[in-house]
Amino acid sequence: MSHPFDLPAVAGHSASAKFKDLWQAQLERWYAHPSLYRWSLGNPLTRWLTRRRTRKLFDLMSGFVHSQVLLACVRLDLFRSLHHAPANLAELARRTELAPSVLQRLLLSAVALGLLEQRSQGRFGLGPLGVPLAQHEGIAQMIEHNHLLYQDMQDPLQFLGNAWRGSMADYWPYAHAKTASTSDAHGADKFTRYSELMAASQGFVVQEILSSYFFSEHRCVLDVGAGRGRFVSELAAHAPHLNFMMFDLPPVLALAQKNMRAKGLSERVSLHPGSFLDDPLPQGADLISLVRVAHDHPDAVVRQILQKAYDALPVGGTILLAEPMAQSEPEGSSDDASVDAYFHFYLLAMGDGRLRTPQELMDMMQAAGFTHVERVPNAMPIHAQILLGRKSKCLPFEIEKSVN
Repeated sequence: MSHPFDLPAVAGHSASAKFKDLWQAQLERWYAHPSLYRWSLGNPLTRWLTRRRTRKLFDLMSGFVHSQVLLACVRLDLFRSLHHAPANLAELARRTELAPSVLQRLLLSAVALGLLEQRSQGRFGLGPLGVPLAQHEGIAQMIEHNHLLYQDMQDPLQFLGNAWRGSMADYWPYAHAKTASTSDAHGADKFTRYSELMAASQGFVVQEILSSYFFSEHRCVLDVGAGRGRFVSELAAHAPHLNFMMFDLPPVLALAQKNMRAKGLSERVSLHPGSFLDDPLPQGADLISLVRVAHDHPDAVVRQILQKAYDALPVGGTILLAEPMAQSEPEGSSDDASVDAYFHFYLLAMGDGRLRTPQELMDMMQAAGFTHVERVPNAMPIHAQILLGRKSKCLPFEIEKSVN
């Protein structure tokens, strides 16, 4: 691995952790006992647990097939097609130009995964997991985008040895910002492509923020890493009293300018091109937002961004950070813990970033000078978790003590 990556912080062992280690070692011995499997299946009280463990292991093995079924349905536009009206096998075969005997396997697989449902008269309609895919274009775009990740990971050991050089990192222009040109047509196309994907896939994160935090106390928001302005445009409609500043690289803000003009927001939004690697953040906002920014960058850059945000805010100003974060609960205790596995590898393939726990990010915010750092409860943490910090109106106790 020629490219350096940050190491996540790992909690040290405590007395309770050592007891847990002993218990887990005992469980491992029980699981490995030759007769335990047969006994557990024969016992009505333990049969469900053994079946559940076997099913979870099979799901891990078959997960790639599941993802390819999903991708095939997206590429055949089955979700949007069936959203209008259910259709039978013959109709779908004509639309997709696939042999009925082959297409039937895909359709039945999609039914088994909850993406489609069998309806009367031999027709197929949307299942509970297929409805969001028909309604939200951003999900389909991310599924298509993930194909690059799966290509990179075809040989997982080769990927781990050179993760930064795959198709995903090449897709993300910021990963090679020091060497990539943004002035030629190819470089500009990369920023356009990535900005469009991020704008399309950001809807769920934006809704988590708008439904969880009240913006009534603020007057001006600086969105750092603003992209094409999806967050700014939706927040502008949500809070008409706000003005906005957008900070991002020049080719990205060129796209944002057209978007803001089309939405009639030019008078409420000022654009500030620059790089948070090299330039200070503009002053004048009392709230700075970092939406899906920190996890794309290494620790040193995140600390730099947070410090620049602190410097740019007035006394009493607020920082809002929102992105997917690692589970804080002990391993295996949360239903969402398996989501971490996806983001660990996705961010590894993208370039420099990594998945962090809320506590890691809160520690970084406090190190930059922010006080009253807290988590904002939100309904769907799988999309994003939200952190707040304040630029305190008075010096922290430790600093006051040293000054006196």
